[in-house]
Amino acid sequence: MHQGIDESLDALAKEVVDAVFQVHTALGPGLLESAYETCLAIELRRRQIPFHTQKPLSIVYRDVTVESAFRADLIVGDRLLLELKSVDSLLPLHQAQVLTYLRLTGLSLGLLINFNTPKIKDGIKRLAL
Repeated sequence: MHQGIDESLDALAKEVVDAVFQVHTALGPGLLESAYETCLAIELRRRQIPFHTQKPLSIVYRDVTVESAFRADLIVGDRLLLELKSVDSLLPLHQAQVLTYLRLTGLSLGLLINFNTPKIKDGIKRLAL
């Protein structure tokens, strides 16, 4: 049920990365994740890119639907998952989290973004199924 990564999804990811650069350039590292999420939402809205923040997502376990099993930080264009962090360094656990979210949502591309880096390019990890 995964959608795959086509040119339009790749273009969307590039536009989101540009928005992330804009937010990081304006704010720098050191803030709480929630501040970056709010400002990224402002930037996406300004660019007229549709998104959902803190979207509750359900999972199915043994034929039982578990409502609001987790929340995605942002889902952009109903095709791209963003997991935002503001940590000293990204851990393998953070990558595993994104890959699990992708698998459970049926999405094929996610961006793991750590805003707590001097250069934001070092804080962006693209993950795909």
